[in-house]
Amino acid sequence: MSTNETKTKISHDDIMKMLDSCYGKCIKGIPKASKPVEEMADDYLRKHGSPDIACKAMLKNQIAKCTTSGFLSGFGGAIMLPVTIPANVGSVIYFQMRMIACTAYIGGYDLNCDQTQTFVYACLAGVSVNQLVKQAGIKFGTKMATSLVKKIPGKTLTKINQKVGFRFLTKFGSKGIVNLGKLIPGVGAIIGGGLDCAETTIISNRAYKWFIEGDFSGSDDEPEEKDIIDLEI
Repeated sequence: MSTNETKTKISHDDIMKMLDSCYGKCIKGIPKASKPVEEMADDYLRKHGSPDIACKAMLKNQIAKCTTSGFLSGFGGAIMLPVTIPANVGSVIYFQMRMIACTAYIGGYDLNCDQTQTFVYACLAGVSVNQLVKQAGIKFGTKMATSLVKKIPGKTLTKINQKVGFRFLTKFGSKGIVNLGKLIPGVGAIIGGGLDCAETTIISNRAYKWFIEGDFSGSDDEPEEKDIIDLEI
């Protein structure tokens, strides 16, 4: 067995426990590794004033950091997830989810809201929520107001979470083999100790589109978005 994969039987429940554990660590932060995500967002808001500008600055900095060799090394040993997966994979998931959660907070979403939490998972996995929300009777145009998100019923959240879990299972392999080359969309392979810049940019663009622009349109098979962040490294 190569160093890039580990065998373990992973179920849908395991995936959701892993995501829930990771989300909790994103919100509260990890001692000596990362501050609570709301503090991180507030720092950018104080420096830049405008939520739009603050978010773009945050995403640009996160993408730049993730390309730096060894950036994730400070997270690996500190992230204890309930599913046995390589520490660097856990660090990738944590990093990406934290970036999405920070975007959601800057966009005015309540991170302690079940609906927001589910949307963060869906954004991480590249799962479409548009049609499921419409089926629940939530009417909105291209832009969804943050107030409408809290009205999404639990049954719809369950359906979205099911799609998220199965997306992870598909990428991890039917036999539960976690392979760094088969991660979810937007969560790329580890390159030189950092995340792949292109893959990180894709998921950051999706987060910006969803939580800042309020545009949840698109499908699970949507093409890669054009860069909306003027990144210079």
